[in-house]
Amino acid sequence: MTDLEKLNKEFRKKNPEETISWALKNSKNPILTTNFRPYEIAIIHLCTQLMPDLKIVWCDSGYNTKATYVYAEKAIKEHNLNIKLYIPKHTSAFREATMGKMPEINDPRHEQFTEEVKLEPFRRAMKEIEPDLWITNLRTGQTSFRDELNIFNRTEANLLKISPFYYWADKDLDDYMEKYNLTNEYDYYDPTKVDEKRECGLHNREGK
Repeated sequence: MTDLEKLNKEFRKKNPEETISWALKNSKNPILTTNFRPYEIAIIHLCTQLMPDLKIVWCDSGYNTKATYVYAEKAIKEHNLNIKLYIPKHTSAFREATMGKMPEINDPRHEQFTEEVKLEPFRRAMKEIEPDLWITNLRTGQTSFRDELNIFNRTEANLLKISPFYYWADKDLDDYMEKYNLTNEYDYYDPTKVDEKRECGLHNREGK
């Protein structure tokens, strides 16, 4: 049995707080990535209760909804988040001038668009911060790719990647958020994914 198999077997029966607590104690430079989509505030709350100054990487594509930006700003202030913001090298105005309107999912330019607004900023963040632990809010049932993961995973670069809420359903997270009086944000749209059941490449290519 590999170390990952042992960890996943041991922590399958533990709650997310125990999982994160163990992971943070065994990490020197952890990060949490977020995009402020629905239920992200749950993982943010859980982690920052245990490590208030945790680095939270937000790769802002520049194409979020107004509601998401308002929600993110409020969450950052209310929870005093240590946000590490990474944005594309070019503005959306520059991109539209050179590429045209935001390409649809079946447009050949969509892959380039995803690379510019999400994948390159993410790789830049990982290169600059060099974390030894990557915390995410991936859960089973979200996409077919994520159904093949577990609580503990390793990327191709051998980075430990952990999803403490992996086996939780929406109802479990609803209960968690009600318990801690957390507000969700549903007016979220990711132009690199379009369909929530589709991967943009950040997890299944950059972070697998």
